[in-house]
Amino acid sequence: MDGKAVQQVLENQVLTVAKAVEEKLDEEIGWLDVDRLDEDDLEQLRERRLQQMKKMAAKKQHWLSLGHGEYQDIPSEKEFFSVAKASERVVCHFYRENWPCKVMDKHLSILAKQHLETRFVKIQAEKSPFLAERLKIVVLPTLALIKNTKVDDYVVGFNELGGTDEFSTEELEERLAKSKIIVFEGESSASRFRSKVSSNNRSIRQSGNGDDSDSDD
Repeated sequence: MDGKAVQQVLENQVLTVAKAVEEKLDEEIGWLDVDRLDEDDLEQLRERRLQQMKKMAAKKQHWLSLGHGEYQDIPSEKEFFSVAKASERVVCHFYRENWPCKVMDKHLSILAKQHLETRFVKIQAEKSPFLAERLKIVVLPTLALIKNTKVDDYVVGFNELGGTDEFSTEELEERLAKSKIIVFEGESSASRFRSKVSSNNRSIRQSGNGDDSDSDD
């Protein structure tokens, strides 16, 4: 991917985040009794929304500058320590070139795009013997879940994912959420997307039904 394409991806991700923050705050305002708020109160809410949007956009831009949003291969053990120091939350996949690790790659590539708050990387275990020994990496794939430069938890093989390579991205997402290595609000990203699509489809159908009723009068 060339520099121009990468910049476009970053800009789109920041805009998506800003829109999500705005929608959340709009929902918050919607719960209030607007009729009982004076103009100063509404202005304060708008200002709060603007400041939160700016803060969130800046945070996301910083994450993206560190490589968040992409699933990257770390070339050396030295780079591993640099990554662990730079980001508050890191998921590191210790892998070798085999089918189980490729299955894990597929799911982590998806989650890296959905969870910008966390850095997703991988490192070849056989080329990082010091790390593998220090972190007691035996079974591959193994995910090391790193918080504030320290390994906080592990996901070893597929045992916690149903014991099969047919686990879903949502199942892995929920397992990572248990360790609080990603921000998770009760349902997976894919589930939230499906719910939103379903809600939009219902709205469209209801709107269409309303038009039909008007034409029958």
